[in-house]
Amino acid sequence: MSGFDMSGIKMLILDVDGVLTDGKIFINPRGEETKSFNTRDGLGIKMLIKSGVEVAIISGRSSAAVDFRAKELGIKEVHQGIKDKKGVCIRLMKDRGLKKGEAAAVGDDIVDLDMFDESGLGIAVADAPKEILDAADLVTGRKGGEGAVREVCEWILKGHTDGG
Repeated sequence: MSGFDMSGIKMLILDVDGVLTDGKIFINPRGEETKSFNTRDGLGIKMLIKSGVEVAIISGRSSAAVDFRAKELGIKEVHQGIKDKKGVCIRLMKDRGLKKGEAAAVGDDIVDLDMFDESGLGIAVADAPKEILDAADLVTGRKGGEGAVREVCEWILKGHTDGG
């Protein structure tokens, strides 16, 4: 368990490459991009949404594969090609009346640090660079694309069940 009180988390904000995936990008001869997603992460996201916690994606890159996977999982807030992750994070939280600490952000690299600050709870995947691991409030035991998101979903679900 994380050791943090997750009972007040109302939104989980996710980066994509290196968090929902292992960071690899596959491009076929036609220039089409594909990504590999972990099915356990997907089930965790579905369980979290079913419990009433909203899940959002904020990614610096754009990919049709992400749109497809998000729709499949029931993620309605998908923001791709974002250069200002901080601004999107602020707007998502403001639109829902969320305070810092009522959202958690999962990231793997320096472009995710602003989401850590704005959400109030920054979570790094296990294979993130040292500066990200040092800046995070929590670090998963699993790597990006290998069940890290499922781990976070379980922390939040357990927090909601146990009340902390």
